[in-house]
Amino acid sequence: MTNMDPKGLTRQPPKRLHAETQAVHPRAVDGRFRRLKWAVMTFCLAVYYITPWLRWHRGPYSPDQAVLIDLEHRRFYMFAIEIWPQEFYFVAGLLIMAGIGLFLVTSAVGRAWCGYACPQTVWTDLFQHVDRLIDGDRNAQMKLAKAPWGPAKIARRLGKWSIYLLISISTGGAWIFYFADAPTLAREFVTLQAPSIAYSTVFVLTCTTMWFGGFMREQVCIYMCPWPRIQSAMLDEKSLLVTYKDWRGEPRGKKSPTGAPLGDCIDCGLCAAVCPTGIDIREGPQIGCITCALCIDACDGVMEKTGRPRGLIDYVTLEDSARERQGLAATPHWKLIWHARTLIYLGIWSAIGAALLFALGTRQHLSIAVSKDRNPPYMILSSGDIRNAYAVRWKNMEGRPRKMQLTLDGPAGAKMWSEDMSKEMAARDLTRIIPADTTAPLRIYVTAPAGTHEGKLSFTLRALDQDGGEVSYATRFDAPDEDHD
Repeated sequence: MTNMDPKGLTRQPPKRLHAETQAVHPRAVDGRFRRLKWAVMTFCLAVYYITPWLRWHRGPYSPDQAVLIDLEHRRFYMFAIEIWPQEFYFVAGLLIMAGIGLFLVTSAVGRAWCGYACPQTVWTDLFQHVDRLIDGDRNAQMKLAKAPWGPAKIARRLGKWSIYLLISISTGGAWIFYFADAPTLAREFVTLQAPSIAYSTVFVLTCTTMWFGGFMREQVCIYMCPWPRIQSAMLDEKSLLVTYKDWRGEPRGKKSPTGAPLGDCIDCGLCAAVCPTGIDIREGPQIGCITCALCIDACDGVMEKTGRPRGLIDYVTLEDSARERQGLAATPHWKLIWHARTLIYLGIWSAIGAALLFALGTRQHLSIAVSKDRNPPYMILSSGDIRNAYAVRWKNMEGRPRKMQLTLDGPAGAKMWSEDMSKEMAARDLTRIIPADTTAPLRIYVTAPAGTHEGKLSFTLRALDQDGGEVSYATRFDAPDEDHD
């Protein structure tokens, strides 16, 4: 439709900047890759929903939830591992390993992450199974989508959307259980006694899960996710891809009207019908292909029924497909996976993992920090002794109370005492019991004999526990200079 501008000239409608969204109704298919998707989807959903409910005994002073992000006490627990805020480099290392792991997977098996384990893929696959349960397979879904609204269609839509909503609520609900004791938070949540942040988090995650998994689906993969663009730069002719062998399938058709020989593709369209993103793999590599390989299952089934060899659509490299076209032997699969680039990624990933394990195994479960008072830097007591004040924070990073001794390692004559004891009790060491999994503050005073001058006294505070663990902190002692005397 055209419009007229004020001068009477015909004005063309503006061009669309993107293609109109087409509803995708993938057809059900069975095969080795479909069964693998079932296994991965079941495993991922089970891990996500069950993990917060697993228990791990850490003693009477620590939570017994196996995986817990305790924001209140600033701790991260994962089975036998406990991460403190100052040890965030462990989390950073895991995130770096996750990123390099994606590079490794892409280098070895293409976009397998997108096709099987990506949360968007897992939940989209789950919602698509709900579609088939309520509306039927592809043809029934397409027929229902075109049908006018009536009681039957409204009932089906409400039933399906209700299941969507239950899945989405359970998804948001499972997420909040990672941040608090799951049984306790569940009771508080259903009795409306949970913190408001819990309800708002569940609401947001419910909306996003239902919208992304139930309605947007493949649009998230094609238009919103940046990872396909990054992967495109990582793939080449040596990368494993879902590939249509056009040299074998073309010209396609069931029967040639001229009697000319045809390729193996009978143009049944099943490869496009089963695709969860709605692409036709016969058009070549596309950003919409998530490498789920369901089109391979569909095509292999057709090839078996028509007496043709399997592998018209195959999981191969473009280089190996060209070799096959020339009649050469296919490259062994282990060589397709373990090439130089994959080994480099694996080496980097393994090195980071080994470094984290080494740091985890050798870390101290006791630490001490000392902060010296700056104003005043020192005080001269009536006896002539010089006194400095310090704020000590020692950490017991174990799930049990520990008896610790703080020792003054410095020149002869220096003594210390804490604010909860008298100056007459000053000594070279003092003992405290530090509660489990706690940072305990302690204010101490250190005195040096009269006549001590700046630069003549430095010392180290050593913290020792009953099991032989030791940490130290070197600090300084302020005193008048010689001219002051």
